[in-house]
Amino acid sequence: MKIALITGVTGQDGSYLAELLLEKGYVVHGIKRRASSLNTQRIDHIYQDPHEENPRFKLHYGDLSDAMNLTRIIQEIQPDEIYNLGAMSHVGVSFDTPEYVGNIDGLGTLRVLEAVRLLGLEKKTKIYQASTSELYGGMPENKNEKGFYDENSPFYPRSPYGVAKIYGFWIIKNYREAYNMFACNGILFNHESPRRGETFVTRKITRAVARIALGLQDKFYLGNLDAQRDWGHAKDYVRMMWMILQAEQPEDWVIATGVTTTVRDFVRFAFLEVGITLRFEGTGVNEVGIIDSMDYEKYQKAINPNNVQQTTSNEKRLEIGKEVLSVDSTYFRPTEVDLLIGDPSKANQKLGWVPEHDLASLVKDMMQGDVSLMKKEVILQRAGH
Repeated sequence: MKIALITGVTGQDGSYLAELLLEKGYVVHGIKRRASSLNTQRIDHIYQDPHEENPRFKLHYGDLSDAMNLTRIIQEIQPDEIYNLGAMSHVGVSFDTPEYVGNIDGLGTLRVLEAVRLLGLEKKTKIYQASTSELYGGMPENKNEKGFYDENSPFYPRSPYGVAKIYGFWIIKNYREAYNMFACNGILFNHESPRRGETFVTRKITRAVARIALGLQDKFYLGNLDAQRDWGHAKDYVRMMWMILQAEQPEDWVIATGVTTTVRDFVRFAFLEVGITLRFEGTGVNEVGIIDSMDYEKYQKAINPNNVQQTTSNEKRLEIGKEVLSVDSTYFRPTEVDLLIGDPSKANQKLGWVPEHDLASLVKDMMQGDVSLMKKEVILQRAGH
């Protein structure tokens, strides 16, 4: 029975990966940071009480800033595979906390590698490093002949997050070559799900659209609506993480869909899931999103799929012509990456990886999750809480 260690197990990717590995019969160990409030919502459904007989999912307190802690955990569990997913992964926030992101996302990777090397586990333990499309920086001259970024495209990071991750990328490659370790980078393009953190743009959109549809708020604010991203589903991407460590040779891989979409269109698709068609007026910081039309039957099915008797209706608050989105320049980054699109040809041809979700199914999944979540808030408000 294989043993896996996941840093960042409480995050979006960590929780989906833990589910996948448990399904494949692994014993899964996860590292979580100590916090005064609970931060295990994404893995509560797979948590196993340590008093149970032979539990296969175990949690350890730890931090990528603590080399001795990491070394002790790795020594205790002797993992066959380590998935280093832990990171401060918010690009915008990295401009506010550049030293912290360098310590965790850059040096944290080195600490994992050094622990494995010093414990003499170079031949036993395979290491997956969660790298990022932010390495490329969106520089158009660095794309391949197809107009995409691939494993051979030059890097030009444009945020402290990207710079920290580029150290993580190269130290993985260096230890692979210097110590013959099975250490791989997965260069992940944007991947989302209902478990995405609330401050990331896709989840910010789906939460706001669900709240607007249910009458919990009137409008919301975004930054650059012209930014284009290659968005995939996190479930597809964690499957590829596992496939990378099952390959015959350690290599670096791009994980992407090869399709790009603007933030504006993501907003449009999210509203369509609840029967609302938007039109956009203005440009730049003066651009706004306005309700253009409504499919009331689709709206009712989206917010009330089980046809439960409702005491109030929000339709009157969703008037045609109502402004529901504005641009706020404070959300613009100091150095903006306008377009990212990846070329997954290598993953497809060498490992047979093909995404099972497209953008439409991703948006649908996220909207259903957030409508369901926000309906709980409606119930609490009606009960006077």
